[in-house]
Amino acid sequence: MRYIDSAFLIFAKAPIEGFVKTRLIPALGESGATQLYRRLLHHLVYGLVREQLAAIELWCTPDSAHPDFARLQQLSGVSLHKQQSGDLGERMYHAVQESLGRHQHVILLGVDCPALTMSHFAQALSWLHEGTDAVLGPVEDGGYALLGISQAADCLFTGIPWSTDKVTELTRQGLKQMNWKWRELPLMWDLDRPEDLRRLRELRIDL
Repeated sequence: MRYIDSAFLIFAKAPIEGFVKTRLIPALGESGATQLYRRLLHHLVYGLVREQLAAIELWCTPDSAHPDFARLQQLSGVSLHKQQSGDLGERMYHAVQESLGRHQHVILLGVDCPALTMSHFAQALSWLHEGTDAVLGPVEDGGYALLGISQAADCLFTGIPWSTDKVTELTRQGLKQMNWKWRELPLMWDLDRPEDLRRLRELRIDL
């Protein structure tokens, strides 16, 4: 099913050596870590393009001029947008505000959770369209890999210590503060550390 009133907002870094997957450099080297990030990005975008669930917005940093972004822009339903300055929360809040001017529902994504599948994305969209106020995809390190919402609420993006184990819990507190109903996907994991590479191999996905 295609949700024409919805969009995936993928927060993506340009695959530049030393700029992406830096915690994996000791295991893979700068080139290997960059190639892995590129493959994760392409795997996510191409998968969403094949499924045609909703529009796909690539929110790029440091800009949208990288050749990888230009190639992905040629795919059906993909548009490029530049992340504004500020911390992660400010950048996500800006993207959500802008995108909700075009869509009724948005789903924020990174590229670091290869365990997320098209079934998870379809489930999140379905919940939002059934009237759930938000969908959260928590990960083991205390952050989240997915956040689906239909309103831009600043308490979900301000005053949160990003890249810490408090992100998911503080997000839940923000949802409670607004009396929103939300649902959560199963707990997953981000691909951040060398020990996560084994788990990636066990997924047996084609990168």
